[in-house]
Amino acid sequence: MATATSRPKRPMPIHYDYIAIGGGSGGLATAQRAAEYGARVAVIQPGRLGGTCVNVGCVPKKIMWTAAMLAHAAEDAHGYGFDLTVHGHDWARLKAARDAYVARLNGIYAANLEKKKIDWLDGSARFLDAHTLTVGGEVVSAPHITIATGGAPQLPDIPGAALGITSDGFFALAEKPRNVAIIGSGYVAVELAGAFAGLGSKVTSFVRQDRVLRSFDAMLALALMREMRADGITLETHAVPARLRAAESGSELELTDGRVFGGFDCVLWAIGRQPASSSLDLARAGVALYDDGVVITDKFQSTNVGGIYAIGDVTGRDALTPVAIAAGRRLADRLFGGQPERFLDYKLTPTVIFSHPPIGTVGLTEAAARDLYGDAVKTYTSGFVPMYYALTEHKRRAEMKLVCVGEEERIVGLHVIGPGADEMLQGFAVAVKMGARKRDFDDTIAIHPTVAEELVTMR
Repeated sequence: MATATSRPKRPMPIHYDYIAIGGGSGGLATAQRAAEYGARVAVIQPGRLGGTCVNVGCVPKKIMWTAAMLAHAAEDAHGYGFDLTVHGHDWARLKAARDAYVARLNGIYAANLEKKKIDWLDGSARFLDAHTLTVGGEVVSAPHITIATGGAPQLPDIPGAALGITSDGFFALAEKPRNVAIIGSGYVAVELAGAFAGLGSKVTSFVRQDRVLRSFDAMLALALMREMRADGITLETHAVPARLRAAESGSELELTDGRVFGGFDCVLWAIGRQPASSSLDLARAGVALYDDGVVITDKFQSTNVGGIYAIGDVTGRDALTPVAIAAGRRLADRLFGGQPERFLDYKLTPTVIFSHPPIGTVGLTEAAARDLYGDAVKTYTSGFVPMYYALTEHKRRAEMKLVCVGEEERIVGLHVIGPGADEMLQGFAVAVKMGARKRDFDDTIAIHPTVAEELVTMR
């Protein structure tokens, strides 16, 4: 006679006060802030800590940007009396040093978790219910769980797309490619185009519409396209990919309008990122998502399920490391620090694009400001060749714009492309966040000779 067998019991969960799913910038920041308040905390992250930013994003990208800047500086040195001969560039050596630096950062993050007595669960999380997760065979629970799993680069849905790489693949390249195609028009596309070109690759950038950086002020986009072309980058606009195929001479990219470009030994897709939410079994917890997998949250980073929150790229908000960190820390302040109204205001988020030259921007574009304020908008602009280029053969122009509103000319947008834009923006972002007026800039003594002084001397 057959006997009934009992259903296996779920293991007793290990209980925490707070669990962060994701060991990137946001997850680590919120976990460490919660631990500082005395909470028992776990971070769930398979593999290396640090997320996109540390491993395949901001940090290694900035190293490659610096390498390209040094290549440009070597070219400029002749104008200052230096007799330099550059005997090529050792991509493999740079990669080894860059990867070693990233590995050291991975170790530092692990040590910081141990120091703060935060458990690192090395594995992938899946929800069993709203407060219970399984991780590599273990079951853990908490009254507060934050989803901070970030995102991943997308491939297009066209034949042959897998023959190309994404930004993740860029950092895996063992050798410098000779002839590169980059498809995309955003941060990643222009930054990696500049890095490749600066280090000696032939680069063709394929842009779906008429310009790069379409969500940024038009002045910045047009100026960057001018400088990209001056650096030898070919820009193909109104270029919509139809298929990618292998050929004897290298990969061939066919566009929907019939144009074909070939001879590429590297094709890089930089067409956007998608939220990393599909593997979490969020339906078991009842968490609501948009159709594209973005986790829906309110201003407090709360989902529709009590005790479950989301921060960073998975929320579809500004996909920037400092934004994820700020949101995560404020969330922990609210949950464990006795600050019930604490939340991140996403307005006036400053950002930098590490293009060549770099771009810094905060606030509204001129077009967005006119849509909001109409004729109350007044802009101030300046364009000039910075003094650095006074003696160099290659001249780059800097461009600046202040977008002001009303009789008091409150500054609602500030946009800069040129040397030092990445560093100067932080201080100016504080001023804009505080509600600075054009008169406040005018009343500030300029620091001469600098590029930044132009922002306080515009007429």
